[in-house]
Formats: sequence, structure tokens, C-alpha cells
Amino acid sequence: MTYRASEVHVRIDGATLLEGVSLEIRPGEVVALAGPNGAGKTTLMGVLAGDRTVASGSVSLDERPLAEWPKSELARRRAVMSTDRDVAFAFSAREVAMMGRLPLHGGDPADFDRSVVDELLAAVDCTDLADRVYATLSTGERQRVSLARAVAQVTDGAAPSEVGDRYLLLDEPTSSLDPAHQHTAMRLIRRTADAGRGVLAIVHDLNLAAAYADQVVLMHRARVIRTGTPGEVLRADLLESVFDIPMLVIPHPQLAHPLVIAEPHEG
Repeated sequence: MTYRASEVHVRIDGATLLEGVSLEIRPGEVVALAGPNGAGKTTLMGVLAGDRTVASGSVSLDERPLAEWPKSELARRRAVMSTDRDVAFAFSAREVAMMGRLPLHGGDPADFDRSVVDELLAAVDCTDLADRVYATLSTGERQRVSLARAVAQVTDGAAPSEVGDRYLLLDEPTSSLDPAHQHTAMRLIRRTADAGRGVLAIVHDLNLAAAYADQVVLMHRARVIRTGTPGEVLRADLLESVFDIPMLVIPHPQLAHPLVIAEPHEG
């Protein structure tokens, strides 16, 4: 079973935001969505989340059109982390993370729910922030708490056969993080996929994509240019044509994935 977009077109006010885009997220895999600003990545994320209307094409979860899923059932199957992380009320960081459990406990959290949240806050290095008011946290701290909330939503004790495969859609989960916390976040994302979840993450740091993703989807000008393993997609010729900057791609000296180095233009 998969989460799939097929030949999706999105047009707004005469502008084409997505043109014939297809993408598949499979359980157990991290798919990194990469490309320059304005390539269509966030629009595609909105389509997959069900927040964007398509002009043509389709989005399905387990071969069932996304629009046919009841919202309560869909909330048990997939979580979305957007770039909008404002919270209007004075909730603590722990309470925000616990919001991810709401589709699973229905408003009556059990000890298991509290345990999941505490473990995930620890995983994103936010244990000491748990009782702080979420709105008072730094941008990066709020981002880490939001990641814990999203992962909490697709974490439960039921077997996949009882609930179905679960998916995590992450819009720039590392954009505001320092290097150490970028890897903290990506390790959690990798562990979530290894536990059987399907993950799609917009990732601007190509070396994070190389290190943690199973598949990379490279977008440019509203289209998917290439899909494949990091070694297949993160090639100097492709990256230079998309990002319009010289690129050096070499084998990582210690790890089995490419190392991408952007080289400044001369002059």
C-alpha cells in the first residue's frame, strides 16, 4: 500500500504550480523532496495533505482517493507538519506535542500517550522545555516540538494490520535548526520510517537528503525532474541545471552516500 500522487496539475490565477507531478511514498522509506525555491514542493505537500485543490490528476491513500477518507480516520493514518507553527493559546510544549495523540486517544490520554510524548520530546532534545509555554520558545525549539507532535500522531501500540500503514508529511522539518539538531531531527525521521512509517520531507540541505533518505525527488519549475536513490539523483549535472550554481559531488570519505558541495560562481 502507498500514498500516491498521480499526474497532478495545480493552476492558480493562470500560473502553473504543478505540472504532471507523480510521487509515491511507501511504508518504511524516507522520501526527500528537494529543489529550488518556487519549484512546487510546498504546493505538492499541500496537495498530498488534502489542503490544495488539483486541476487534474489524483491523490490516493491505499488506492482510495484522499477525498473519500473520513477526517477522523485520515488523522489516524497520516500526520502533517507545516511551516506554520504558531499556537494562539498558552499551551506548554508538552501539551502541543500531546495534540498529536488526540486522534488516537479521543481526548482521554492514557499513560501510554504520555509516555510516547515524553519519549519523543526527549528524542528531539526538548525534555527541559516541556513545561515552557510553546509561544515563548525559539523558532528552532518550536520546530522540534512540532516534529515531536507529528511523529506522536503516527505512533501507537496497535499493529499496522489493525490500523493500516501510516504516513508522515513534513514541510521543511530542519529549516530553522542548528547542525546538531538537524541531525537529531533526521535521526528521529529515519527511525520513524524504520518502524514502518512512510515519510515525505521537504529538505533543502542536500547532504541531509543524501545521508537519511531512501529516495530523492528533485523538482524544478513545477515538475519532477528525477526520482531515485541519493546516488542516482544527487549528480552534479542535474543539480547544476536545477540550482544554477556549480556543484561538486564526490563519495563521502567515511559514509556510503554522496557528498554535495556547492561552489560559488567566479567573478
